Amino acid sequence: MVLNLEWLRTFKAIYETGTLSAAAQELFISQPGVSLHLNSLEAYTGHKLFDRSPRKMVPTEQGKVLYNFVLDPLRKLEAVEQHFHKSSKSERPTISVGMCFETFQYTLEEHIASLPFNLIIKFGEYPQMQQDLDNGLLDLIVTPQQGQQQNLQYKPFSKERIVLIAGGQTDTEPLIDLFAQPNKSEAANWLKQQIWYSTAADMEHLKNFWLKNFDQHPDFRPNYIVPNICSIIRCLSDREGFSIVPHFLCVEAIETGQIQLVWEGNTPLENTLYFGTRKKTIYQKEIEQLQELFISKWKAPEAVLV
Repeated sequence: MVLNLEWLRTFKAIYETGTLSAAAQELFISQPGVSLHLNSLEAYTGHKLFDRSPRKMVPTEQGKVLYNFVLDPLRKLEAVEQHFHKSSKSERPTISVGMCFETFQYTLEEHIASLPFNLIIKFGEYPQMQQDLDNGLLDLIVTPQQGQQQNLQYKPFSKERIVLIAGGQTDTEPLIDLFAQPNKSEAANWLKQQIWYSTAADMEHLKNFWLKNFDQHPDFRPNYIVPNICSIIRCLSDREGFSIVPHFLCVEAIETGQIQLVWEGNTPLENTLYFGTRKKTIYQKEIEQLQELFISKWKAPEAVLV
């Protein structure tokens, strides 16, 4: 384990403010994030650094010793930061954003070079993004899921429609006839016999679409598991096979005939997309600029604003 400087900053803030919540406010991170840093530092040092009481964090003898050791170096480091801040012609804050790979490509990739701040993009599972946001590791997430963390807030900005697509060379006439029947079980059975593409991260699209329209779990395994939805669209272009994907990602391929929009379902399956942020942040202006880019990009028929 390597000693993280942020653990020491957090330790100093707890020592000087006396509570986890006050330290969190001073550092502009969540209280769980403060606890995480403290627990990590205690694990690193092998010593309990505070006695926890309902009203105050009381430093132990080991905590007092550590504080005396790190106080002067941290103050010098803060002085260096202030000096750099004053001598810098233009400070560029760094904003960390979590989202899926396809959303990044669709929305932000083309704007990267023009942003007046540094940007770090993180891809991953939505629950982990929520934890990272709560712990101060991310400043903004774009997600179809809302977490329960008290320090976070979610603002809906659009919807994505999940649809059934097929490769441009796929014969879909038998399926169209089966969809015309009141009972969709034959259509489901026919689809199970076809070639399917999916991604490891987005099996939820397939499962939810299947449950909503066929009232059953998809009891078949896709033939090809590829890295992302953009790969699915490229693999299907002018070929045969099926997949279930967000409509906004394949509009251009549908318009050019490379793939086919086969079915939106009996009742369209739509996911609300949210901006997730901490309730308190020092990067409000930068976050609002990023949000505007998303909103302007999603003002399209396939992305219904809410």
